[in-house]
Amino acid sequence: MTRTETSDAPPPPGEPSPSSGSSRSSGSDGEDGAPERSLAHGLKQRHLSMIALGGVIGAGLFVGSGAGIAAAGPSIVLAYAASGALVMLVMRMLGEMSAARPASGSFSVHAERALGPWAGFTSGWIYWTLLCVAIATEATAAAKIMTGWLPDTEQWMWVALFMLVFCATNLAAVRNFGEYEFWFAALKVLAITAFLVLGVLAIAGVLPGTDSPGAAHLTGDGGFFPTGADGLIVGLLASVFAFGGLETVTIAAAESEKPVSGVARAVRTAVWRIALFYVGSMLVIVTLIPWNDKSVLSGPYAAVLDYIGIPAAAQVMNVVVLIALLSAMNANIYGASRMSYSLVERGEGPVFLNRLSPQGVPRYAVIASSFFGFVAVLLNLFWAETVFQWLLNMVGAATLVVWGFIAVSQLITRYRMEREAPEKLVVRMWLFPGLTIVAVLGIVAVLLLMLREGDTRTQLGFTAGLTVVLAAVGYLRQRLRPRTPVPEDA
Repeated sequence: MTRTETSDAPPPPGEPSPSSGSSRSSGSDGEDGAPERSLAHGLKQRHLSMIALGGVIGAGLFVGSGAGIAAAGPSIVLAYAASGALVMLVMRMLGEMSAARPASGSFSVHAERALGPWAGFTSGWIYWTLLCVAIATEATAAAKIMTGWLPDTEQWMWVALFMLVFCATNLAAVRNFGEYEFWFAALKVLAITAFLVLGVLAIAGVLPGTDSPGAAHLTGDGGFFPTGADGLIVGLLASVFAFGGLETVTIAAAESEKPVSGVARAVRTAVWRIALFYVGSMLVIVTLIPWNDKSVLSGPYAAVLDYIGIPAAAQVMNVVVLIALLSAMNANIYGASRMSYSLVERGEGPVFLNRLSPQGVPRYAVIASSFFGFVAVLLNLFWAETVFQWLLNMVGAATLVVWGFIAVSQLITRYRMEREAPEKLVVRMWLFPGLTIVAVLGIVAVLLLMLREGDTRTQLGFTAGLTVVLAAVGYLRQRLRPRTPVPEDA
């Protein structure tokens, strides 16, 4: 096992050497027989900051929030506040572990250290599966927008084009991923900020042609809880799955210039981002538009922009959603490839996936992680009308399973680190262990609530089956193979 050293200068305190990578290197790379290099540290602090900022503005917020509002009415604000609070706890726990020990495998590495190889195997591969299916889902949704603009084109053609572009981008260099995400995130932040500013001005009644609705839509039309507790629960479930993708920043941190300080800064600002972008935008929507208006179900953000008087509001939002979808595709190809690379480096997957390009990119892992997206080309060719819902059902509750592993791992890891290396706890979970236990109970509660609804029950069934299979395989591997400690930079 070798590493290619790039500098003799010592690293800053608390930061790993730029040459140390986030994993071990092995074998040789191609025809020249040169030793493989470690993962590149090509992400700058501005990349990491914008990935963290834009990561909370996903396509789920723009696409899925309409169904939540239609189900819960104005109480969707409480649903997003509750699910947002759960996400903030999960991100704080993950940030604590990732700042202490940055790793390209993120929570999978932490789970392996805390619970054993079976947990790292299970959480890592279920997350990889989630991201691979999400890539195909996002490519399909983006293709639907393009065929709406260009009806003479075929949906499968756009899926193929998007997959080729972003697979090639991730194969080139990690800096390319960082640059794409930087600008994608900047556009999303600009769009949601403009929406919030215009919404607040409209609520105040200072925009031309608009009158302040006051609290009429919050207390009228059936009141703040027009559909009761059942509606609130449906809204809560819809809101939970809008937060997927926040984990990418802790994976990317391992390839940044200053992983410890970078991830610490990103996690510490998560609270106000979630409160502002998610809860704030829901409050703007239900204040300005009646919750039972048909336009809210089809597109709540476009409905608000149309109310304000923005020309071609629906098309403006289609552009924003397209950007969000392409951003998510780019980030998910990156996250899936790094997760699979980390798993292989720990002996938990096929060895060929650990091959690195001269630029320090796990190119075979990128191709393998993009594979299902290319399969989606065929799915869109033969089942264009039904593939989207089928893909959504496949990913189901995988995000909640990952959050569960994060919470349990942090509970164990925190006690160990307080005994062994308390100086590494540069980010600390609030009110530990109380809030960690609250987060675990919250995750279990959401899983139980999923049993109430037909669609979410189906998703939970798929996810439970996959989790059990992976856990069984991981446990058998653990029993049959001698255990070796996970290295600090895995």
